[in-house]
Amino acid sequence: MKRILFILLLAAAVSCGRDGRVILGDERFDAYLPLLEGRRVAVLSNQSGIVGDKVYNWCLDGGRQVTEQTVGVPFSQPLDTTLPVTYGPHIVDVLLEKGVDVCAIFSPEHGFRGIADAGEDVASGVDEATGIPILSLYSHGSYMPAAEDMEKFDILVVDIQDVGLRYYTYYITMQHLMDACAVYGKKVVILDRPNPNGFYVDGPVLDMQFASGIGSLPVAMVHGMTLGELALMMNGEGWLKDGLKCDLTVIPCLNYTHGTRCTLILPPSPNLKNMREVYLYSSTCFFEGTEVTTGRGTEFPFEVYGHPQMDDRGFSFTPRSIPGAKTPRYMDRLCYGVDLRGKPLEEIWSEQVNLEYVIDAYNHFPADSTFFFDGNHFELLIGVSYPREMILAGASAQEIEARWEQDVAHFKQQRRPYLLYKE
Repeated sequence: MKRILFILLLAAAVSCGRDGRVILGDERFDAYLPLLEGRRVAVLSNQSGIVGDKVYNWCLDGGRQVTEQTVGVPFSQPLDTTLPVTYGPHIVDVLLEKGVDVCAIFSPEHGFRGIADAGEDVASGVDEATGIPILSLYSHGSYMPAAEDMEKFDILVVDIQDVGLRYYTYYITMQHLMDACAVYGKKVVILDRPNPNGFYVDGPVLDMQFASGIGSLPVAMVHGMTLGELALMMNGEGWLKDGLKCDLTVIPCLNYTHGTRCTLILPPSPNLKNMREVYLYSSTCFFEGTEVTTGRGTEFPFEVYGHPQMDDRGFSFTPRSIPGAKTPRYMDRLCYGVDLRGKPLEEIWSEQVNLEYVIDAYNHFPADSTFFFDGNHFELLIGVSYPREMILAGASAQEIEARWEQDVAHFKQQRRPYLLYKE
């Protein structure tokens, strides 16, 4: 079934040549600048919030086979880690140039410059380039803006690149700000961006007993929505605090559908360094709830998995302290495991969420060691309890994935009223 859906998505993908390139919400000045005139503005963004046509450098032509050669962009090529000004102005700089009164910047996990480790506390500060205060929403366990910060602005502008997975935390930061804006009567304007994993829906819907800072909404694990669509669903389904709604405007992309494939040129977070990692992330991030490392501290995180005591299968790696992974698991220890860097992109797309990697690692893990972390971190990632139980009982990936097919079908129906782009 997944392979059939993959073929249909290929057929539905649009051409994005010179005349049909995707135009991001932040480029549509006529649509949103009038909303900001004479108002105090806060911005939720990070290093990904650059304005212009260089954010995405290819889109899939309908129906043709996709390889790194035909696209002309190697998917294993690192995304550029230089500052956004290399490619074009940041949304904050553009708004200031347009005369908008930007009085605060909210930053998510990894910070405004996108260089902090996963889960690392990020202190508030001041943007050196503009002198605007940066208000961290990822500091000391508090993800809600302070009351005094909410008094600093009238309108919140959101321009940030998400990757469309329930445990990717940028949407949670947006949710907390929408909660606060609903309470304090502030308007929210989302400058929408494509979702690089927006071409499919897969994985279980979150059982809310596992709601946490890495999964806060009852959505499929790969929800297939842009941040703008997800924000509309938060409002429409009453998912904001106390069932409130915020005054919300989404500025959609142009020439985008859920069949469009786009390549990011900047890492959306420190450990998603290339597009193959962005696509594998929906399957290999589960290792974060086990004793197996997924390669943080290497130049290929989420493209490998291993452990110092796993069977030697002809591949090994050694995590080191590097920017974005200062103290990786098994730092300076040789790990044995599996290398996914040569896996064809078409296979990754067609498999979608793939539990075979976790099951394979479990089957090659030392019999006298515990595979899953104590506690429920694995459940917080996958969103339900039965996958761990079924893995321990010897079930196949196909048997486990079949359990969430109804979740996917129901969620796709539930989200339909909020979609801004053709499926």
